[in-house]
Amino acid sequence: MSLIPDDVIEQVREAADIVGIIGEHVELKRTGSDFRAPCPFHGGTHRNFAVIPRKGMFYCFVCHAGGDVFTFFMKKLGMDYPTAVREVARRVGITIPERGPTGPDPREPLYSAVAAAADWFARQLLESPEAQVARDYLTTRHLDLETVQPLGLGYAPKSKAFLDAMKGLGVRDEVLLEAGLLARREDGTLAPRFRGRLLFPIHDLRGRVVAFGGRILGEGEPKYLNSPDTPIFHKGKLLYNLHVAKHAMRKAERAILVEGYFDVLRPSLAGIEEVVAPLGTGLTPEQAQLVKRHAPLVILLYDSDEPGLRATFRAGDELLREGLRVSVATLPAREDPDTLVQKKGAAGLEEILKDAVDVLERKIQILDHKGFFGTLPGRRRALDRLLPTIRAATDPITRELYISRVAEAAGVRKDVLEREAGMRDAGSGMRPGPTTPPASRISPPVLPASAEKALVLLMLEGEPWKSRVVEAVDPEELEFPPYRAVFESVADDAVLALDDTSARAYEQLKAEGLGRRDPNEMYELAVNWMEARRLERQLEQLDDQLPFESPERQASLIAEKRRVFDELRKRYPRYKIAKRRRGAPGT
Repeated sequence: MSLIPDDVIEQVREAADIVGIIGEHVELKRTGSDFRAPCPFHGGTHRNFAVIPRKGMFYCFVCHAGGDVFTFFMKKLGMDYPTAVREVARRVGITIPERGPTGPDPREPLYSAVAAAADWFARQLLESPEAQVARDYLTTRHLDLETVQPLGLGYAPKSKAFLDAMKGLGVRDEVLLEAGLLARREDGTLAPRFRGRLLFPIHDLRGRVVAFGGRILGEGEPKYLNSPDTPIFHKGKLLYNLHVAKHAMRKAERAILVEGYFDVLRPSLAGIEEVVAPLGTGLTPEQAQLVKRHAPLVILLYDSDEPGLRATFRAGDELLREGLRVSVATLPAREDPDTLVQKKGAAGLEEILKDAVDVLERKIQILDHKGFFGTLPGRRRALDRLLPTIRAATDPITRELYISRVAEAAGVRKDVLEREAGMRDAGSGMRPGPTTPPASRISPPVLPASAEKALVLLMLEGEPWKSRVVEAVDPEELEFPPYRAVFESVADDAVLALDDTSARAYEQLKAEGLGRRDPNEMYELAVNWMEARRLERQLEQLDDQLPFESPERQASLIAEKRRVFDELRKRYPRYKIAKRRRGAPGT
């Protein structure tokens, strides 16, 4: 049997009329938005068998048989999975493309190698003396072996025992290398990719193990290491735990998106099963599309620190582009989903989820808390942060609501905000449809020379410049939105999450590079310029305060203003205060 591409399977599933197809075999009657019938599997006489078209699934409340339209054919007519897909495709008029001559899947050796490795790693966790460090680590996370064993967790030893074991099973090194289980050293020798790590198996949508995520135990970098992209695994196109969570997502009509493996496992073990996570990167468009197939609402449950918030809002924009409803649940300080469920159980997490607010509203709350709406320059910067979320909302009603809410929060007219967001062609009053990209996302961005640009160019050179820049500068300090977006995405290894404009800026900057410029000199000048801008902002804040203070307090502020001004002139004599405002930020 030839291989059926996963995207074609999803296309067939979406096109299938599950009510019409199952209705050929049982007499369905509408009950509200669902359809009921006696169960065709256990021979019941009451209408305990439900077909739920909005979720694309069936379920019997007595024998618990359930699944999608393909599962129905497999259970009812005894078909295997590919035959069921082809039968449904025939009924909906979709042609299944053939990949070469019929026969075994050419990737089958890779699937077999990864499956064999998963079994071996799992046995090591249970039996190997060397894996005691992993068992002890799980104990510190309040997880016992009996609990994690069904989840397939494993341990990769530091020795070469993995190579010997795979050789004993007849798995060739070339297959292990292609499957991402081995890495080639500079001298050409092969070594296990995962060593001294607790391993989490990563499954595709059919439930096959295709890769691993490994957490280091003890000292070492990186903390988490994923399999590389292979012919059977593309980390930007899968979500951790989706093979299990997709059924719960359809039933609950929501998906909960978290950051880490343990943040998925703990809620799932507590009974909240609709939890998934990206695989070590920012959320990609493909991952957002996967979520959309199974749930209309996404609750983002990331850490509440600054990196977590940046990742939250990038993911939120990506999900809004797919027309999903997006809410943000706020965790208590220094808590994550894993620790919260440990302390308060599923009920405690549900309380957090119940208080989730819309992603735009959460952005407004944070900006208001930081005082952005208190000054005119602050409002402008607030709008720069809110406009990408407005533009990301492809649902026209959601976008209209966002425009009204931001206009109210920032004190600007709706029509002005609509033009700024690209929702209305200047002078015409015509609005593009939800799939029409704003004009600002069509033309390539103009990238002015500035200290901000120099810092982003340095980051794009990789380590150690990336770490040095991130340590020296906060992304909120970057005033030019494309530079700030690229800065944040590179800092979080999430460039795939950039919107169109920022992605073009990223490509232009990558193409430009440093050229013959001295990176040390660039870094020193740029960081000095950013420090000077910090001092200038202090002057602006003092100016904003002065009119509203008592005469005694004004005298104190004036003295403070003089001190800051003198420091700015002394430390950065070449910095032109205020005049730079006529040009690009940071010029």
